[in-house]
Amino acid sequence: MSADLTSVLLWVFWISSGLILYTYFCYPLLLIAAAGLSQMWGDLQFASRRKERRRLAGADGTTVSLCFAAHNEEAVIEAKLRNCAALVYPPGQLEILIGCDACSDRTADLSRRSGLAALRVFDYQERTGKPEVLNRLVREAQGELVVFCDANTMLAPNVLEKLVRHFQDSRVGCVCGELQLVSPDGRPQPEGLYWRYELFLKFLESRLNLLLGANGAVYAIRRALFTTLPKQAIVDDFLVAMQIRNRGFRVIYDPEAVASEETPQAVRAEFRRRVRIGAGNFHALRYTLRLLTPLAGPICFSYWSHKVFRWLVPFALPVAFVAAAALSLQSGWFYGLCAAGGLLLTALAAVGYRLEVRNIHYPPFSVPYYFLSMNLALFLGFLRFVSGSQTAVWQRTARERQHS
Repeated sequence: MSADLTSVLLWVFWISSGLILYTYFCYPLLLIAAAGLSQMWGDLQFASRRKERRRLAGADGTTVSLCFAAHNEEAVIEAKLRNCAALVYPPGQLEILIGCDACSDRTADLSRRSGLAALRVFDYQERTGKPEVLNRLVREAQGELVVFCDANTMLAPNVLEKLVRHFQDSRVGCVCGELQLVSPDGRPQPEGLYWRYELFLKFLESRLNLLLGANGAVYAIRRALFTTLPKQAIVDDFLVAMQIRNRGFRVIYDPEAVASEETPQAVRAEFRRRVRIGAGNFHALRYTLRLLTPLAGPICFSYWSHKVFRWLVPFALPVAFVAAAALSLQSGWFYGLCAAGGLLLTALAAVGYRLEVRNIHYPPFSVPYYFLSMNLALFLGFLRFVSGSQTAVWQRTARERQHS
């Protein structure tokens, strides 16, 4: 191997590996350090912190429109509406809007028969996809705030009060709640481990005013700030929140505004969902390019670090492995060890996949499986994005029937 080729391979390996390490390790460490300094500065301003607590403890007469789209959700819609009926919010200040996206089952009929006085059911006959359904629902909404959720998401009784309190601050445009993933069999899920990691990053980013998108399972916005979603939008929650950030308002995360959702048991169906989200991530870039420039302020740092660099990891992983394998032939044991580590990670993930298909979750295998499958889904999502084959129309992910 020539010296020039070795030099190129070294650059390729360290840039690719550096991208992976920065995305998953260095960036969280930077957030922890920055959040710690921010907390110290807040402690020095105790009086203002006490004032902030008083402000959040207050209540007002804010009206709320709870909106969600549904497509063939008869298995969960009755439980969902019972959950909505249990929400604690002043009478007359809450309305619930359901957009049935060309349902071929009893979703619309069961919704109308629920008896909820504040409920309005919109039975759309033409299948348009979730973004267009949300566009229509927001146009029908009458509340000052709009709270979005999913048909299979169960909300804590006090979730509206927890979300609404933050809007007393005129700088806040969007508040994201916390989604807790519930396993059908009660055992920990690998996605649960990853999700807790994501929630930790959200908490730190929110404290530093660096939070990006919301979580579609539960988030609230000022209705006046809603921007019509493109018909081909896929990650509508991300786009809604980023458009609000683009207008200069804050997006914050409240871990006390809790919703829960059952993790899907079908491995292949969940993988298809991740591919769809991956395509949506790349699609969203065209609408949020300004936030990647210094003109957007510090938010561009978190956008590059938490999102864009992570979306590049599926390309960096194989490149780093190939470079390490080639360098191992000449440049010593370290690169051979890195290449062997890549093979071991792949082998563990393969075993993890076989276990997941059998609904067996064992972290030494499940975590590598989830990490590699997530990145494979991002890569396939990119291919769908460039080919234009991904649409906004979705198929619900199969889950067990909910009875709560």
